[in-house]
Parts: sequence; structure tokens; C-alpha cells
Amino acid sequence: MSPNHRRRVLDVLVLCSAAMALTAGRAATSPSPPHFRAANILAVETVPGRSHWNFMSAVLRALTDRGHSVVAFTSYPSQQSPTSGHGNYTEVDTSAVLRRHAGERASRVLSDYSRLSYIVPSVVRWSREFCDAVYDMEQVRALMVNGTDTAARFDLLVTEPLGSECVAHLAAAVGLPMVYVVPTPMITYMQPSIVGHSANPAYVPHLLYGSAVRAFRHRLANTAVYAYGRLVRWYAELTARRRPYDVGAPAKPSVVFVNSHHVTEPTMLLPPNVVHVGGIHLDRANGALPTNIQEFIENSPHGVIYFTFGSVVAMSSLPDHIQDTFKNVFRQIPQRVLWKFEGEMKDKPNNVMTGNWFPQRDVLLHPNVKLFISHGGISGVYEAVDAGVPVLGFPLYYDQPRNLQSLVDAGMAITMELLSITEQQFLHGIKELLHNKNYTKNALITAERFKDRPMTPQESVVYWTEYVLRHKGAHHLKSEALNLTWYQYMLLDVILVFVVSFLAIMYLIYKMFKYFYSLATNYLISVKIKQQ
Repeated sequence: MSPNHRRRVLDVLVLCSAAMALTAGRAATSPSPPHFRAANILAVETVPGRSHWNFMSAVLRALTDRGHSVVAFTSYPSQQSPTSGHGNYTEVDTSAVLRRHAGERASRVLSDYSRLSYIVPSVVRWSREFCDAVYDMEQVRALMVNGTDTAARFDLLVTEPLGSECVAHLAAAVGLPMVYVVPTPMITYMQPSIVGHSANPAYVPHLLYGSAVRAFRHRLANTAVYAYGRLVRWYAELTARRRPYDVGAPAKPSVVFVNSHHVTEPTMLLPPNVVHVGGIHLDRANGALPTNIQEFIENSPHGVIYFTFGSVVAMSSLPDHIQDTFKNVFRQIPQRVLWKFEGEMKDKPNNVMTGNWFPQRDVLLHPNVKLFISHGGISGVYEAVDAGVPVLGFPLYYDQPRNLQSLVDAGMAITMELLSITEQQFLHGIKELLHNKNYTKNALITAERFKDRPMTPQESVVYWTEYVLRHKGAHHLKSEALNLTWYQYMLLDVILVFVVSFLAIMYLIYKMFKYFYSLATNYLISVKIKQQ
């Protein structure tokens, strides 16, 4: 790409950001404090998953509603725009280089994605592939080649890590402060490199460990998962083909916005730059359901069950015997069922409505929806929690087992194994959740805790983003642990000094005792000889 062509590409982005800045003040939805200054923000979504973009776009919408200008690289352009009617938001379509991740066959998800030995190296590989694709775009290359101009035009980079810090290369190349958005709970196997500290496996379950940590066997297994996850990620990065982003130390985020909340997260020690904004996407409810869905729900005297496995797994690809199990049980219950199902369903029960898509947030908020059958994706979990709806969970992979275990611990959910489910188990689970009022009671208690916050997630995003901007990257928020080597963090050098010192002292004591013992022995021998 010629210098003139690179300059033209950069000028397009600069003009976009400049035009947005002119309208930024008019776009603000609340009065601005005297020190407020609309910033130009560059956002690069590196993961082509709908749920990932839903979280990222909710963060960006909070910023554009505030009046900041955003240029967003996304593979889901205009799907769910972070803002409507604002002139301070521009999208760059990356769908040509980042293939959207959706509609996976259930057999692959259940056989591969659920294995720790597969998922950790895979997310590292996928992350690096996404980085390669994004960094090869001419618009991004222009930003990096003209780094000085880019840093002058933009104030902040917002991006998402998945399994590799390669996403930080752009921030390092152009010298921008960086914010991470994490659409799942904190990524345990990346946590030390992101924030400098690892959670304690004695009581904090790993992201990929789906059980509570209480007994010795849990702590043993959880610790093994921690160690294995760190080792596999390190080895996957070490053996990957060397790329430009492997040269030099990666930039570290000033703030990390995590899609989590204490109702579903174990209590853990985190630095102040980790901000929980779980449920930030929940203000998207329109309140008006499509007429056919509204009538289906309201004309069900026994209530409605909503059933979905999200956007990643194609429900129609489930084994026939599992689909038949679901259908046969639904025929036995008086409730109606909204079932997210791709295409036409054979032998569909009379009380079931299928669809490729349902307005999930609005459906769960309807008072006649009594149960949510889910795979445990974190966004859907928060929608159920916010609506106070009990959950019957079938965790499939990644963070889903731990997400659902948190709801089980809260007393508002039951989980089951998908591949071994029987009609009797499934029917019993549905009846237990529908007729045992403790589940609904606990769901409402959990919803109350979830909503009781000093700031909304949107306000938290705005405050901490502007804090980073006001304080020139807010580097003082970053943990000093990021500047330590692994052996320094583990205090191995200090322990070594103590051990060597202890051994040296013990050796000196030994030599002293030996010396005085020798003196005493010689003295006694000489006295004995004189007496003879």
C-alpha cells in the first residue's frame, strides 16, 4: 500500500471522528460537568460472535449516549447499533475477514468445546487468527503505519481479549491507552497477564471449572485446572508462528470492563481497574412483543416456558433422541413452550411455538413466563436473573457450567446433563421448578440483589472511561504485579534468600558447635591425662 493511499485511508477515519466530535455535545443525554470533553474512541471487536458484540456494543452505546465519538470495527454492522439518531458513531465492517461464529453443530460443541484440553489452546489459536485478520485490513494497517497521527486523532482504544494479548498490539503500536471489554466472567487463564493477579484456587472456581469449591477434592481439581490452563495457554503462545505482535511487551489495559456481577461471581480479590458491569445490555427491552408471540404467551392459562441454547449451537443439530425427549415431555405438560429452533420442526407438539429468533429480553420480562430452559450463556443468565425467572440449565461448554452453578447455589436453578437426559428426569425438573415456589422466591431475591447497585453499568462505564481519559491512561490503577517476573510474583527469589540464609546460619551453628565440642573434648582429654 503506497504512502498516499495509506494517508487517504487514515484521512477517512480522521474525518469520521472529527465529524462525530462536532455533534458530540448535542448527543449527550445528560448535562455535562465543566471538565467534560468529548473524546474520540477507537473500538475494535476482535471476536466475531454475536454475544461478544452485544456486550461490546452496549459499552459503546453508553459512551456515545454520553457524547463521546466512536469509530467501531465490527463484524455485525448495524445489527444492534450502540446508538440511534446520534451522529457520533461510525462502523467499519469486518465481516469479510472475520467469519461470524454461530450455528455450530451440537455434536461438535459437546465433543470438543467441553474438553479443557481443546478449548484453551483453541481460544489462543482463534484469538491470534482474529488478530491476523484484523491487522491485515488496510484501514488498521494505515492506523498503525501513521501511529503518530492516529494517536493525535483518537484518545482511547477499546478492544476485547479472548485467549491472547495480541489484541493489545494496536494500542502499543499507536501509543493509545486501552480498555478491555470481557463479555464473559473474568478469563481465569489470562487474568495474571491482564491485571497482574491470579485468583486463589482454594476458593475461586476457575472459569472452566463448573463446580463450587468447598471440599478437598474440589480444591484439588480446581487447582489442577488452574495450573493446566496456565500451562496450556503458555505453550500454545510459545509454539505459535511468530508474528509482529509477539515482539516486545504487550500494552496493558487501564480498565477492564467485565460482564459479571457478585450474584453469579465468587468473591475474589481484584485490583481497582477491574469493573463489573454485568447486565449492561439489559436496557434494550422494547416492551412490545410481536403480536403472534404476545398472543401465544397471554393465551396460555398455565404459563409459558422459554427454551433456547443461544446463537452458537444449532438446536436442530441435536441428536434425534434428545429432541424426541424434549418433545415428548412438552406434550405432557399444560404450559406452552417458546422454543428457539432453526427451520421446520418435525412432529412439533401442539403447545410449542418455534422460531429462528425471539426477543429474549422482552419474553423473559413477561409475567406469564414461568421458566427459562437455557445453556447458561452469561448474557441470558443475567436476563433471567433480572426478570426473576427460575432456570433449568443444560451447560454445554466454556463458562456455562460455572454460570449455572452460581444460579444453583442461589437456589433458583437446576442443572442437567444434556447427553444423558431422560424423559423422567426432564419432566421432574420442569415440575420441580414450576411447582416448588422456593425457586421463584429465590429468583426474585437474586433479582433484587442484582439490581441493588450504587451505579448502573452504563454509569460505571462512563465514569471509569472518562477517569482514564482525565488521568492520561490512569496507569496508577494498574497493579505493580504486572512489572514482576513470575518468580518474583511467587516470591521465589525471596524464599530462596530465606532458605539460603537459614541453611547458612544452621551451617555456622553446626560448625560452631563442632568447634566448641572439639575444644571441650580436647580439654577433657588433657585434664584426664594430667590426672593420670
